[in-house]
Amino acid sequence: MSAEPRANDVIPHARILKLKLSNFRSYRQASLDLEGRTALFLGANGAGKTNILEAISFLTPGRGLRRATLEDVAATEGDGSWAAAAEIDGALGKAALGTGIEAPGGDENSPRKSRIDREPVSSATAFAEHLRVVWLTPEMDGLFLGPASERRRFLDRLVLAIDAEHSARVSGLDRALRSRNRLLEEQNFDSKWMDAIEHEVAELAIAVAAARAETVKRLATEIEANRDAASGFPTAQIALDGEIERALEIESATEVEERYREKLHDSRPRDRAAGRTLEGPHRSDLIVLHAEKAIEAARASTGERKALLVGLILSHARLVTSMHGFAPIVLLDDVAAFLDAERRAALFASLEKLGAQVLVSGVDESAFVALDREAVRFRVTPGEAVRVA
Repeated sequence: MSAEPRANDVIPHARILKLKLSNFRSYRQASLDLEGRTALFLGANGAGKTNILEAISFLTPGRGLRRATLEDVAATEGDGSWAAAAEIDGALGKAALGTGIEAPGGDENSPRKSRIDREPVSSATAFAEHLRVVWLTPEMDGLFLGPASERRRFLDRLVLAIDAEHSARVSGLDRALRSRNRLLEEQNFDSKWMDAIEHEVAELAIAVAAARAETVKRLATEIEANRDAASGFPTAQIALDGEIERALEIESATEVEERYREKLHDSRPRDRAAGRTLEGPHRSDLIVLHAEKAIEAARASTGERKALLVGLILSHARLVTSMHGFAPIVLLDDVAAFLDAERRAALFASLEKLGAQVLVSGVDESAFVALDREAVRFRVTPGEAVRVA
C-alpha cells in the first residue's frame, strides 16, 4: 500500500532521527543522533562503518545489504541477541521502529522480531509503511559481469523497495522449488503430492515474474523520462529475459500459470535427470545495455559499468519516490570506490534534489567535499561512532 503525502508537504522525506544498536556486529552499544540529516561516517577500513549502514538496511524486509543470516550479525562477544532501532520521521509521521533477535537460549533458529512504537508487528514488512531504503555497496561492482543469479537478486531488491510483499513471494518460490527437487529425487514419489507442489510453484512463479516485469517496465519508463546527457551517468536500457516474462506481455497471468504448470508436469523426467527445475523465473536474467553506445553493460569499460549502476540506483530512488509519495533513505557504502570526483558531485546533487536523507561511508573526508555542507559527520573506530560535526 502506498503512503499518502502529508499535508503541506508535496514530497515527504523519510528521515532517521536517532539510531540505536545493541550487540550488532562490532557494536555492543551505540546511539547515534542523526537529526534527520545527511550523514557521513569516516574511518579506516574495518572500523565498522558498513555495520552502521547494514543496521539501517534491516529496517526493511529481507536480509539487509550484506544478505547476512540473522545469527551472523550478532556481536561475537554477546549472547547471540542483537537489536537495531530507530526514531524516524517517516511517511506516517514520527515513529519508533525496532528489529532484532533475542538470545537463542539453545534455539539457533530464534525468529527475528519487529516492533513499531514498541508494539509487535508480524514482520519487517510493516516498516515499509513508514520508510523505504535503497543502497549501493562495493559488492555490486561486478553485477554486470557476474552470473544471472546476482542480477536477479539485485532486481528483487529493487522490487522489494516498491512492493514490500515481494520478499515473501520469492522466499516461498525458493522453498517450493526445493520441495519439488527433493521429491524428484525419490524413485516412486507421490504424484498427487507432486501435483500440489507444482501448483504452488506455478502460482508463486507467475507472481514473482509479474512483479519483476512490472518494476522493470516502470523503471525503464522512469529512466527514459529523466534521460539527461549532462547528468554524468550513461543511460541504461533494461529488460527481462525469461520465457514466463515474455509470455506475460501478451497473455493473461492465468493462461501463463496454467501452461507453466503443465510444463512442470511434462518436464519431470528431464528435471530429475538434471537434479533441478530447469525452467521458470529462477532462471531469468536482467539485461542491461549502455544506451548511448548500444552495447551490453558487460562490454562497457569499468568506469562506465560503475556509472551505469549508480544511474540505475538513482532512477530507482526516483521511482520509489514517485510511486510512494516520499523519498527513500539512501545508503552509499564506500561510494568513493565507485566514482571519480565529478560523478560523485553529480550523484550528491541528484540526491539532494530528490530530497533523500543520504548516509555515506568513506575513508578520506576530502572525497566528500561535494556532500551537503549541513551533513553530520561521525568518526568511526572499532565499536564506536562519535559525532564530530
